[in-house]
Amino acid sequence: MTAVAQAESRRIGVLLRGEPDSLIAWVNQSDVRRVATCVGVIVVGAGLYGAAMGWWRPPLQALFVSIKFPLIILLTTMGNTLLNAMLAPLLGLNLGLRQSFLAILLSFTIACAILGSFSPLVAFFVWNAPPMSPDVPQSSGVYSFIMLMHVSVIAFSGIAGNLRLLQLLQHFSGGNRVIARRVLFASLGGNLFLGSQLSWVLRPFIGSPGLAVEFLRKDAFHGNFYETVFQSWLKVLTINQ
Repeated sequence: MTAVAQAESRRIGVLLRGEPDSLIAWVNQSDVRRVATCVGVIVVGAGLYGAAMGWWRPPLQALFVSIKFPLIILLTTMGNTLLNAMLAPLLGLNLGLRQSFLAILLSFTIACAILGSFSPLVAFFVWNAPPMSPDVPQSSGVYSFIMLMHVSVIAFSGIAGNLRLLQLLQHFSGGNRVIARRVLFASLGGNLFLGSQLSWVLRPFIGSPGLAVEFLRKDAFHGNFYETVFQSWLKVLTINQ
């Protein structure tokens, strides 16, 4: 193994262990190679999980999702960096653009490393699930199970990444947990706002039994995630009346 490969392996090992002191040093001593390592872990980890997510449909869907899922993560990172850099000083934390970017990038990197490790297990479940077909009655039940599985895995990975982000924010705030939590909640709000809308535009991920496999829906830019959720609640309330 070359010296470059050994150094890269050590960098990835630091990320996977998630040790607070190592992550703080990573942020303070960050360079282009370390950022590239983070981006590489996000692309590979989220790409593998995206492929497993889309594998219930034809292989082309798996390819599409393996491209779209890392793209959502990277775009959310960039957008949330700008948002956090503006909100953090208002919330009591003097966090610069560079530090905000590196802290959020690290949290997503850890989350994507966990997602990548779950991808073989998820792929195993999807591979053994009954095929998606509008003619198979149990497709709706299987679809719900697979959706819940993805939500659980992504939530677990996100929690792990944000716990590390909280530790970084506590360090930058001088150990002030109140300020660190405020900034973390602002970051979570940004992730929710940006991530959900990007997911809406870049859908489908699993796909619906009656719709063809495609990279983007024809109405991808029509409506938005929040309008759909609001309309769904109206339908639920109307049914219950």
